[in-house]
Amino acid sequence: MKRRNTVVALGLALGLTATGCSAMGGGASDGTVTLNMVESLTNPARTELLQRLIGDFEKQNPKIKVNLVSPPTAQADQKIQQMLQSGSGVDTVEVRDITVGPWSNNKWLHDMGPDLKGWSGWSQLTENAAAAAKDKEGRTYFVPYGFYGLSLFYRKDLIAEAGYDKPPGTWDELLQQASAVQDKAKRRYGYAFRGGPNAVSNVTAVIEAYVADRIDPADGYRLTDGSTIFSAPEAAEALKTYIEIFKKAAPPSSVAWGYPEMVEGFSNGSTAFLLQDPEVIATLRKSKAIKEEQWTTAPLLAGPGGKAVQPLATAGWGVAKGSKHKAQAVKLVEFLSEGEASTTFAQENSLVPILKEAAEDSFYKTGPWASYVTMNENPDRYLTATQPRDVPWFTEWTQKADADVQRVLLGKMTQEQLLADWDAYWTAKRKSEKS
Repeated sequence: MKRRNTVVALGLALGLTATGCSAMGGGASDGTVTLNMVESLTNPARTELLQRLIGDFEKQNPKIKVNLVSPPTAQADQKIQQMLQSGSGVDTVEVRDITVGPWSNNKWLHDMGPDLKGWSGWSQLTENAAAAAKDKEGRTYFVPYGFYGLSLFYRKDLIAEAGYDKPPGTWDELLQQASAVQDKAKRRYGYAFRGGPNAVSNVTAVIEAYVADRIDPADGYRLTDGSTIFSAPEAAEALKTYIEIFKKAAPPSSVAWGYPEMVEGFSNGSTAFLLQDPEVIATLRKSKAIKEEQWTTAPLLAGPGGKAVQPLATAGWGVAKGSKHKAQAVKLVEFLSEGEASTTFAQENSLVPILKEAAEDSFYKTGPWASYVTMNENPDRYLTATQPRDVPWFTEWTQKADADVQRVLLGKMTQEQLLADWDAYWTAKRKSEKS
């Protein structure tokens, strides 16, 4: 343990040295406190935006300085976990719905509930944001900065060339259109398939659409009869359709694609369809390969019953349990979670906003955002189900599930084996949870 902590501390120190700041947040002789803030979903434009917002915070709070640490996205959560485990060097931290469970379970996160008791920002939050900010026990380990909701990005010009006058509305229609668009001779592919990191998210999205009529809205991995979604007969049909999309309408290299590769595959013009979060809107608007008039979004794809299930995901800002400056760290969280700072961060990252006022802005009602308005206005067709991302074993689950998807794509595991294994996994976990 001692050697591991030494390595962690050294890695953090090297990362901070690059920014010209001390590796350890602390207090100066004039009473100035330096906070170390670590982000997870990094990209250059986002980091630049955070630096601007931090600058505004520092102007308002001259006795607080903030050092932003931005690990590469692929290794970020693992790096943050190592930092949190070391117990020092982290104050404000980006917490995701897939990391809050294991991190809080290990007592690495500070419950901000008592600190935020009199915070005026609570009244500004939407119902979804206020609910996401508290766990089942009422503890606040992070305040969300926005929501990620899936929609289908598509090339208007390419589907028109293939003879279609509207985008696909179902997974079966996606298979048809993506197959029709694909032309390997022109290095043009149908769908930006996700076969690498977090491949499980798209697999569960298609399965949830196929079992939408029977899904438990409080647990997107469970049916209303208590069984898992992976045990349903419709799950086999859903997985078959999804794997067919890979075989007939996706680049072979997408067997290993994660988030960056998927987005790049669409933004560089090589694929016609992409299932992703709204934050991609901002990225695509900067593309040099495709023009904004060539693409837009459509609502989330439905199953045979005409319904889709929106797995509303979120992330936000929290405070490390080991921080020696919790009051100042919470103050930074408050600043980023209200007013102009919150609205700016949501809009420039194309996130569904957390503030009631921001949600009414015309920004969210036009262009690529129109599909989200459609989904919100039709809740009977576009259902919302909360996935069990806060369970302590969710990181373990995603690692296992991603590896299983890879095995199926490579012919080393059958689709039937995958579904049976996933059903057994979640059935056993739920039983142990009750015992």
